[in-house]
Amino acid sequence: MDVPHPCPPTPSRVVTESGVDHVRLAYEYLDAGDVDGYGSLLDTDALGTGLERCRPPGIRHLITRIVADGYCVVVMGRLAPQHREFVDVFTLSAEGMLRSCRRYYADTQA
Repeated sequence: MDVPHPCPPTPSRVVTESGVDHVRLAYEYLDAGDVDGYGSLLDTDALGTGLERCRPPGIRHLITRIVADGYCVVVMGRLAPQHREFVDVFTLSAEGMLRSCRRYYADTQA
């Protein structure tokens, strides 16, 4: 039986740990306004992770937790100074570079 979209093999811990380091650096570069540094963390096939569009000027990322497994890194935190909570879900390349990012915000109405 052929599987139309087989899952890629699980990466080594080195790839996942490298991806976590790249995610941490991405926030540091974005908070410092270093667009070139941020771009150096993107996979060559990535058109941008979308994270750079989520950060208005003067905002800092305060990371509270990072969870990683395989090609996925999930970051929980809040934006300062408005204290808006977010969750970012990153997808890594086979080399641990950033391929994509999807941001979710906490429901402040609850």
